[in-house]
Amino acid sequence: MARIQRKKTLQQKKKKRVGASTAENNTESLSGKSKPTLKAKAAKPDNFITKTQQFFKEVKIEFKKVAWPSRKQTIQSTIVVIILVIIISIFLGLVDFGLSSLIKLVLNQ
Repeated sequence: MARIQRKKTLQQKKKKRVGASTAENNTESLSGKSKPTLKAKAAKPDNFITKTQQFFKEVKIEFKKVAWPSRKQTIQSTIVVIILVIIISIFLGLVDFGLSSLIKLVLNQ
């Protein structure tokens, strides 16, 4: 089922553009004699614990972006899946029974 995505506001788009330009400035400052910014230092975690913490922070941010289905949508999707599984299993059972009967007839003659 299709998910409805929220449209980004003009402010969110501007923030994204500003964030991209500051990232470019950080890389440029690294090539020069100026000190690297805190973002550049934070980009390279030193040990396992900081990497793990950073991972879970990013997971939390991504979970906020997810468009979760409503209870009604979840129940409807589940019912559709169960009905389709039943229909396909009956169809495959009939095909299997028919083919096995056909093979028994051919082998017995």
